[in-house]
Formats: sequence, C-alpha cells, structure tokens
Amino acid sequence: MRGSDIQQDKLFSYLSPDDRVPKTHPLRKIKEIANSALKSMKDIFENMYSYTGRPSIPPEQLLRALLLQILYTIRSERLLIEELSYNLLFRWFVGLSMDDETWDHSTFSKNRERFIGSEVAVVFFKKVKEQAEDLGLLSDEHFTVDGTLVEAWASLKSFVVKKESGNDGGDDADKRSGKSRNEEVDFHGEKRTNTTHESMTDLEARLYRKGKGKEAKLSYMGHVLM
Repeated sequence: MRGSDIQQDKLFSYLSPDDRVPKTHPLRKIKEIANSALKSMKDIFENMYSYTGRPSIPPEQLLRALLLQILYTIRSERLLIEELSYNLLFRWFVGLSMDDETWDHSTFSKNRERFIGSEVAVVFFKKVKEQAEDLGLLSDEHFTVDGTLVEAWASLKSFVVKKESGNDGGDDADKRSGKSRNEEVDFHGEKRTNTTHESMTDLEARLYRKGKGKEAKLSYMGHVLM
C-alpha cells in the first residue's frame, strides 16, 4: 500500500533530540569529553562575564559550535549559524532545544574573537589533552608532521598587482575598479608573486603550489606537528 504524502507545517514530537541521535554516533563521545572539559572551566567563565546586562551566548555552547565548524569543515560562521537553525544533530551537540533561537552570525563572531583573545580556547584544548593523558591515549614515542594547502574561496582573476607596488597594473587596474568583471584572462608569461600581487577578494590568501609541476592556487598553509 502506497503511503500518503502528508505535509505538515507544525507538529508535536515526544522524542527529544538526544533520542534521535544514534547511540554509536562519534559526536556522542566527543560531546562527553568536551562537556567534561567545559565543566572544569566554570570558574574561568564566571570571571569573564559581568553579573548585569543582557545574557550573551553561553561560552559552553560557543565552544561546542566552534568544534562543529572544525570537525565538519564549515567555511564560514554565517554558514555555521545557518546549519544550526535546521540541523538537528548540530543543535543537539551545541545544546540548543528545538525552540531556541539561533544567534546572529556577527554576534557569534564578536564573541568568538573575545574568546580567542582571552586564550580560553587554549585552556579548553589543555583540558581535553589532560583527559587523554589520564586515559593513557597519548604517547611521546613518535611524532607526526603534516603539511597541506587549504584552497581559498578566491579566483585567480582576483590576484592583481598591489597598489603600493608602483605598477599601474594595466588590466589588473581595470579588474580592481570593476570595469571588466568575469572576463577571460590570460596570465601566460606574466610573473606573479605574493610580493607584488594580492587577492582583492581575500587579502589573506597567498599563491602557493604543492610541488614542482603542480598548479599554483590561492591557498592557506596548514602545517601541523603532533
């Protein structure tokens, strides 16, 4: 028998978000470890905030949201907040109920900057590391080095001559002024370096290539030593 395609705008559910997350989902263990670390940081959070004024984003929820952004490679905080508005798994991990409003992305960014500036994220990482040490999950018998390039969301067409280089840039100047948007551009024979050029859409991106014979792309360097 064919089921009915009944679409409802509103519904009531007797299941909590926790009931809908599989018991074997890896985020369950991560949330358990994160919550243990956050609980031990209660005094630090208390000293960071005033006892008067409007309530801010709970620091515990903000740090859990940042974990999701890293684990799921969400490229911007605007997209992260968008995901939190409808992704049941993400709402459960962060600690939002089905009826809780999500935050404005700009407010989230300001709170995140405050946390980074106060080194709360560093303390959080140390607390997690301490749990791993207590469980015997760390070893000093080996180390791992990883070097990678994270491709930026910027087109090679945006990589033009810097204003302070003293070169009028020719076609590059037109690109900067917006006169020739999205035209076909031939960079053959043109010498472009990070010293003389920069991306007009992502100033922090740099032109790199992984090795000889590889294509150069606007990227970020991510080097990790464990």
